[in-house]
Amino acid sequence: MSSQRPVRSRSLVLVFATVFLVDVAALAGGGRAAASELDTACGTVLSAAEVTEIVDLSDTSTDYDESSGSSLDRLERAVERHRRITEILVAHRDRRGLLALGLDAVEQAAVMPLQRDPAAFDDPEWAHRISLDLLLRFLRNVHAEFTGAPSEPQWNHYFRLAHRCELSPARVAMAGYNAHLSADLSHAVAATRATAAHAPDHFRIVDAIASHGPLIVDLTRELYGGDLGPLWRFYFLGEGLDAVLGAGVATGPLLRLADLGANVVIFGNGLALQDPAAEPAVRAEMDVLWRSADAAFEVLAANGAL
Repeated sequence: MSSQRPVRSRSLVLVFATVFLVDVAALAGGGRAAASELDTACGTVLSAAEVTEIVDLSDTSTDYDESSGSSLDRLERAVERHRRITEILVAHRDRRGLLALGLDAVEQAAVMPLQRDPAAFDDPEWAHRISLDLLLRFLRNVHAEFTGAPSEPQWNHYFRLAHRCELSPARVAMAGYNAHLSADLSHAVAATRATAAHAPDHFRIVDAIASHGPLIVDLTRELYGGDLGPLWRFYFLGEGLDAVLGAGVATGPLLRLADLGANVVIFGNGLALQDPAAEPAVRAEMDVLWRSADAAFEVLAANGAL
């Protein structure tokens, strides 16, 4: 790893710490949306055909095993299907598209150009597989949301917030980044059997994403009227940190995140999940992290920062 890596990892707190925000109030309830909520989340109503299309596009039960093409081919297919889901949701300003909007933007502008460059990674095959695994995790939870099946806790929370029209779009979007990165990315690191040798490739991907953070901010403001800028400033400049510390919500895992940088913590958790002896404790810490981060953003929201 180059000597510049720690600087870039530090800058990632900007994007990835967008990661760590979830609404505590909805965590206990945990139930998924009623069937009548499938066709809208604070936007215009999706047609039955559009709901069916989202269900079909988010189905990961076929077309993604090793017999269905190379890892890059499968990644390309998943990205295109996700892009179409994004188009449908954003056209209706359906708030379930808030995370999809930013995710699609960085896929198109940052991640896929790297993935298509055979010289970009030390281990291109692993790089393809981790991006694919991460995206499929989101698609599976989208499928659950639109079929009435249970979604994972962090995603159930995001979808439930998307139906709370009194919340700001930024608040909802951040719950999605939280689920995608603080939880899913660590699991993807583990699922792809990453080792310490994969750290440079991991950081190349997330550095590329971090460099396109302003694109996420601009698109969210333009299409949903949500200002993610304060979150960027919170993590990059520390604005509002005193309010969070004063409220007593800065847990050990959250402070560790701020100290080491989000990408380092996420990758380290993924490595540790592969150790059967450490796995229970790591899962517990990850759970504390995404839940307690929400408490921090609840404080900021109360102070008008979200």
